[in-house]
Amino acid sequence: MIAAAAENNALGKDNDLLWHLPDDFKRFKKLTSGHKIIMGRKTYESFPKPLPNRTHIIITRDKNYTVNHDECIVVHSIDESIALVDNEIAFIIGGGEIYKLAERKSDKIELTRVHGTFEDADTFFPEIDENYWMLTKQEFHPTDDKHKLSFTYLTYEKKETVLKNL
Repeated sequence: MIAAAAENNALGKDNDLLWHLPDDFKRFKKLTSGHKIIMGRKTYESFPKPLPNRTHIIITRDKNYTVNHDECIVVHSIDESIALVDNEIAFIIGGGEIYKLAERKSDKIELTRVHGTFEDADTFFPEIDENYWMLTKQEFHPTDDKHKLSFTYLTYEKKETVLKNL
């Protein structure tokens, strides 16, 4: 899973982000380019067009939903989306409901923790269960002329995976 969430786990409001963090966008592009990205229909529809160099797997309950782009595949469940990933890296990119469905099926979380709280958000990232996830890497990014908010890149891995590799 890959996400940017505030300290109160806020992800967005009205199908849009609550902040503008250019370095986080660059990191997202670097990590996800060349891979499959799995998302809900609302997340997909928040993009002006499909993101380049990525296969989009869109989850929707609407059996009649179609997308006219070769790089997009429409499915109707999280399990159906994961079945399209064959021993390769794929990223769950949102939204809130999809993150909740995918959390136990994922083996890593790349989270940008945005240092602030946004009470008016309408979409949230699930609480990270530290009994299940282990923080393995963190990198702080201070505010600067392009970033009004500071943030920290956090990498979590499933505890059983981390412990197995020790």
